[in-house]
Amino acid sequence: MIWFFLLSGLFLGWSLGANDASNVFGTAVGTKMIRFKMAAAIASIFVILGAVISGSGATETLETLGSVNALAGSFTVALSAALTIFWMTRAKLTVSTSQAIVGAIVGWNLFTGSPTNLDVLLEIVSTWVMSPVLSGIFAVILFLIFRFFLNKTRIHVLEVDILNRFLLILVGAFGAYSLGANNIANVMGVFVPAAPFRDFVFGSFTFTGTQQLFLLGGVAISVGIFTYSYQVMMTVGHDLFKLTPASALVVVLAQALVLFLFASQGLQHWLLAHGLPALPLVPVSSSQAVVGAVIGIGLVKGARGIHFSILGKISLGWVLTPVLAGLLTFILLYIVKNVFELQVVIH
Repeated sequence: MIWFFLLSGLFLGWSLGANDASNVFGTAVGTKMIRFKMAAAIASIFVILGAVISGSGATETLETLGSVNALAGSFTVALSAALTIFWMTRAKLTVSTSQAIVGAIVGWNLFTGSPTNLDVLLEIVSTWVMSPVLSGIFAVILFLIFRFFLNKTRIHVLEVDILNRFLLILVGAFGAYSLGANNIANVMGVFVPAAPFRDFVFGSFTFTGTQQLFLLGGVAISVGIFTYSYQVMMTVGHDLFKLTPASALVVVLAQALVLFLFASQGLQHWLLAHGLPALPLVPVSSSQAVVGAVIGIGLVKGARGIHFSILGKISLGWVLTPVLAGLLTFILLYIVKNVFELQVVIH
């Protein structure tokens, strides 16, 4: 039964890979700087590494929002989020997996009568605004620095092309690692309180049950990247705003920095130890971050090339995602509890 319940989490991981891989390599593939298969392979490797090594920080925040403590409840929450993301992906919209899982958890809280931590919810929702704005600011700064560097140095056009391709691979790998570290909480976070796996101890090395969940989720994300992410990559990397190779590099780096800032426990501890303000460790939307970066580049270039109709369509998806996920969770929980007579919460 454990593996049956985990299927919805794996489906959610597949949906995230199909949709959110566009945020790592969409601009590179859309500008034809990197072939899709190479981008998918790099993204798959590093998203798994990020999930297993650095995925615990943002997961703890989701547990605080709502501790889904029964496997049937975890299954239903993950399935609702996955179905929401799948429908949006079918519509070729790059939507927020973070919003889907948050909406689904709130739906579980409402159905089971569990309290929703409003402070944590407000903290998470604030990042839905902070993330694209911060990514846009990073993109503008990085773009201006990059343009200044190119104008001041006399690099042959072929050397610039080779440098761009190399940097896109390097930055894409960092972006995939950050995606795994930050967004694995969306995929497997709801299963952590139910703890279906035991820790494995190999001498001084411990492979925790949570890391085992994250490994499974990372593999599911990788399958989603290879099988269904190409069309969404083209929406972000080509349709919203036509990017140059240099701009594509800036967009990938800007969104990767945003995801890393909201996922790194080490960075947060260092900032707090030195009396500096630190960002909350929450699963933020890589979709919002990359769109914010693309818009930042478009504004620097005069905003003439931005397709605002596509931006409006994407924004509508962001608004509908948490609402639909919450409603679907409530309905499916009723069915799971009353029709299949499964326990969706442990009081």
